[in-house]
Amino acid sequence: MPLDPQIGALLEAGRHLPPTETLSVPAARAQYEARIAVMAPPARVVRVEERSIPGPTGLPLRIRVYMPEGQGPHPLLVFFHGSGFVLCSLDTHDGICRNLCAGAGCVVASVDYRLAPEHPFPAAPEDCLLATRWCAEHAAELGADPARIVVGGDSAGGNLAAVTALRLREDGGPALLGQLLLYPVTDWHAAGWPSYAENAEGYGLTRATMAWFWGHYMPDPGPAVSHPHAVPLHAASHAGLPPALVTTAEYDPLRDEGEAYAERLRAAGVTVACTRWLGLNHGFYFWAGRVDRCTAAMEEAAGWLREVFAGRPPAWATAHR
Repeated sequence: MPLDPQIGALLEAGRHLPPTETLSVPAARAQYEARIAVMAPPARVVRVEERSIPGPTGLPLRIRVYMPEGQGPHPLLVFFHGSGFVLCSLDTHDGICRNLCAGAGCVVASVDYRLAPEHPFPAAPEDCLLATRWCAEHAAELGADPARIVVGGDSAGGNLAAVTALRLREDGGPALLGQLLLYPVTDWHAAGWPSYAENAEGYGLTRATMAWFWGHYMPDPGPAVSHPHAVPLHAASHAGLPPALVTTAEYDPLRDEGEAYAERLRAAGVTVACTRWLGLNHGFYFWAGRVDRCTAAMEEAAGWLREVFAGRPPAWATAHR
């Protein structure tokens, strides 16, 4: 379908901004942080607190914990923000986390993992694995139920959620109830997916920006471009992984690799729900509350979480909404 007119207006409003790949990393980070001012006010949560936990290098790792209304212990979503393993922060994704917390009635622990290029692969997946295990072990402190945990993230954060699920399966847990993969990165940027050509430029995230992201995350990739902890589509097996919601956007270079990952999971016997959101572009969860279809997508994600936490993971083949 045509590009959603509300998304088109947002893209037009940002045409004056320089492309990410032309900027220094500090300038690109500042440009992405500036988007916070134009996002819709998020849903209300009961409490937000920050914690410092021991990181894998001995230095502290920060998490931000969101508490929903109601009596706990609540289910828990461990969330990893996106933006190419290089940009964004707990603050840029604060609204998404608040909306998921309130909509799903779950505690959300948002992880401030180390960013490239200062900390290239495998720093980010190491941080996310450690943080997930810490949250499971300390669930009672967070007001959460250690038997009801989902990992999730958007874009690069979706990659980190998928990789964390793979690693927990490989290394003996803790067990997860699900994985929330929002327009995830699952493959190398030069793998040749048609959506990279169809949506190479003009819709926000571009092919050139993805090459810039990967160049910082894996500056000397070599054989690592097929390592499952970097590109989860290349895992030897996807059997035994937890149920997944995979969402993609029609006008997104990452569309095809996300849907391929959903199909790979389904072929391995994993319960999968996959939705392609027509008329939308990469990053659409930021605009819940400002763009009608983005609000609907956020409601779907929160509804999927509620069903998974209740032990009823829904499944559907790739639906176009």
